[in-house]
Amino acid sequence: MSEPESLFVSAPDGLRLHARCYGARSAPGVPVVCLPGLARTAADFEPLADALANDADDPRRVIALDYRGRGLSDYDRDPANYNFHTELADVLAVIAALDCARAVFVGTSRGGILAMLLAAVRPTAIAGVVLNDIGPVIEPKGLMRIKGYVGKLPQPRSFEEGAEILRRLFDAQFPKLTHDDWLAAARRNFKQEKGALVPAYDVNLAKTMEGVDFERPLPPLWKEFDALGHVPLMVIRGEHSDILSAATVEAMRARRATLESLDVADQGHAPLLAEPDTIARIAGFAKSCAPARNR
Repeated sequence: MSEPESLFVSAPDGLRLHARCYGARSAPGVPVVCLPGLARTAADFEPLADALANDADDPRRVIALDYRGRGLSDYDRDPANYNFHTELADVLAVIAALDCARAVFVGTSRGGILAMLLAAVRPTAIAGVVLNDIGPVIEPKGLMRIKGYVGKLPQPRSFEEGAEILRRLFDAQFPKLTHDDWLAAARRNFKQEKGALVPAYDVNLAKTMEGVDFERPLPPLWKEFDALGHVPLMVIRGEHSDILSAATVEAMRARRATLESLDVADQGHAPLLAEPDTIARIAGFAKSCAPARNR
């Protein structure tokens, strides 16, 4: 089992970005780059990244990013920089610095949008994409729910209390999680800072949603979705998702007959990508993205 390491890369504006790297640079499989959701971190991908990097038959390098303002990356003094344009430039800077010219991208929610945007500006960087609970049409109900808690979580006095806070917020989305699962989630969502537990992200991220008008449908991203037409594509949807509807998945399939899809039972937005069956499907998809000489 290879041990992951933390690496730090300078963003185009000099801010320090963190990436968690698994496996050897010389691993034979096409690398995988994991892009988290809005207020999420690289820690979300640990089970998946460990499994892919240590696959006995097809080991590969895996890079999981912390966007600016999340996890171990520096926080931005200007919250206006928590936007897709800046974060896409950050992703490009990280993959260039880590010598990752072409990869399979696994994008959860916001990360999937970034993967679609990347396909439009740097198509040669993409060997394949897994869209985790995100598509060209984003349901406003889910966005309203996210706006209700990002940057507004109560401050827990312990990880046990943090687990209970998260359970109350997300139990409807994840009804089968155990106490240990919620405790693990609390350790991903909160961190120790000056003797207190605080969110593992800059609470100013809440400002990114201030201008969203929930009375109007968001502009669809079909053009960005179609930019993925040259690469293998997989979409994962949580059964209880309020961000990606089943109807949108069907519309995606209508435009892309080869779309591979996976429904995750008893999970909502966004699937955890931690179960053996889900990891095996993603591993199989990643293998299918290899160039012919590596198959």
